[in-house]
Amino acid sequence: MTMAASSGWQRTHWCGDLRLEHEGRDVTLNGWVHRRRDHGGLIFVDLRDRSGIVQIVFSPQTDAEAYEMADTLRSEYVVSVKGTVRRRLPGAENPELPTGRIEVDGRHVEILSRAGSLPFGIDDRTEVDEAVRLRHRALDLRRPVMQRNIIMRHKAAQAVRGFLNAEGFLEIETPMLTRSTPEGARDYLVPSRVHPGHFYALPQSPQLFKQLLMVSGFERYYQLARCFRDEDLRADRQPEFTQIDVEMSFVDTEDVLDVMERLIVHVFKEAAGIELPVPFPRLSYDEAVERYGSDKPDLRFGMELVDVSDIVARSGFRVFSGAVKQGGRVKVLNVKGKGGMTRREIDELTELAVQWGAKGLAWIAVEEGGVRSPIAKFLSEDELSAVLEAAGAAPGDMLLFAADRREVAAEILGRLRVRLGREIFSPDPRQFAPVWIVDWPLFHRDPETGELDSAHHPFTSPVDEHVELLKTEPERVRAKAYDLVINGYELGGGSIRIHRRDVQEMVFDVLGLSREEARDKFGFLLDAFEHGTPPHGGVAFGFDRLIMLLVGTDNIRDVIPFPKTQSASCLLTQAPSPVDPAQLKELHIRTDVPAPEPA
Repeated sequence: MTMAASSGWQRTHWCGDLRLEHEGRDVTLNGWVHRRRDHGGLIFVDLRDRSGIVQIVFSPQTDAEAYEMADTLRSEYVVSVKGTVRRRLPGAENPELPTGRIEVDGRHVEILSRAGSLPFGIDDRTEVDEAVRLRHRALDLRRPVMQRNIIMRHKAAQAVRGFLNAEGFLEIETPMLTRSTPEGARDYLVPSRVHPGHFYALPQSPQLFKQLLMVSGFERYYQLARCFRDEDLRADRQPEFTQIDVEMSFVDTEDVLDVMERLIVHVFKEAAGIELPVPFPRLSYDEAVERYGSDKPDLRFGMELVDVSDIVARSGFRVFSGAVKQGGRVKVLNVKGKGGMTRREIDELTELAVQWGAKGLAWIAVEEGGVRSPIAKFLSEDELSAVLEAAGAAPGDMLLFAADRREVAAEILGRLRVRLGREIFSPDPRQFAPVWIVDWPLFHRDPETGELDSAHHPFTSPVDEHVELLKTEPERVRAKAYDLVINGYELGGGSIRIHRRDVQEMVFDVLGLSREEARDKFGFLLDAFEHGTPPHGGVAFGFDRLIMLLVGTDNIRDVIPFPKTQSASCLLTQAPSPVDPAQLKELHIRTDVPAPEPA
């Protein structure tokens, strides 16, 4: 970055851009005092702006007034410095800094703003409680790691726009104030002043609008869309977030996967210089769950699950045989090299499994000449031998078993697989294993209510040959749906959409939505389907999760400038907060929550 020369404290160059080719150049630099060191007769100031750090040297021989002013500088003072770029003396270079071969001979310094004592230091080495960082987020964002994260966010956004523009997509905005529709999570509601008792909803996604844009004939749409969901939060989830939202007309699944795979490869390369392996492998939904216990598997390590139901179906261990008799499955996870686990370690894993919904956790430690296990006595020699062979067990291995409904057994061992696999293999966060999960079921049955829900959303198209099954065997219906998973994170997903009114109404029927309810909530979409709708499909990638992967963090709050906590509050602005009763009256709202006491 270069700046045109100007008067006063307007910069001519950025701190981090200075190199040997600038030697002898007069410069004006602006920034923050990162560090000040007095070496007796010389004062060294590390000046920082968003581009990096450069060393400024003040001496009384060069300029006595500047030297005296430099003596008053403290950390995080905002200053403007004039000086001349010069080569550092041999042996004084700093190879850890891009600017480490030069320094600036300071001839003038102006203090633009002073800083008081800081709640924490502005460097990456200081460990600071996250609540303190979020309370002082403007200061936290000065830290080099946070600056790099937000700059990466900018680079990725530009890479997305550049690629999609070149592919003929149009960036089109969709409304932030819309109507509440059932999309899986709770809506954030906004009361209407001019329509008493009525509410807008903030969009959980632009799903319906982007489909309407396909009806409108724009054919290729994208948006870096802000989305809002009032749901329980995790380290990789926020109540407001950004997604790369894409929709295309006249496409099938292969068309969408081709463009989106090339998009992700482009973003990784342009924003972070990372070459992803292509083509991305594909797993069916069933295969992913059977082999990895998850529809978002981390493929950076093996440790695949093995089904041993047939081997133990008639064993004397009733936990196993009983589960199979009731239609469940028995699965095993071979934790290579961990046969020496202590009983305490095994108990801790069992406790975790129970918290996740298991009834317990059976285990077999494989040793030289035999096994160590409380369940081995209930298995015949043939059964034990067959289990060990199926699991690929060798001396020193630990086998963990789950016996339950198919989905539960797979999920329990899948979660243990990720926890233990990442602990054992410590995969490099800069190693990436993308995979498409395809061939999804159209519906899942809710284990609590027993009702059918959409596996993705109710606008996902069934495969053509299964449309008639919607009337008779909806649980057998497969979807034209796909997810992209990288390192165990669901980066995003999408589908080919329903574009026929009759098929959409059949899906609503399966979901228990009456024709009147469907008309009330989605009439505008159903009507649009009567006016000529092209086959269309798309995808939505979590932009914040993408940045998490690019910078190597597992905390989504590290890549959002002003995030919320896990309780959906903002420690910086103290939002959400009470509002003046007059505002509530104007909105025709009365709450049953007592007014807070005055501070």
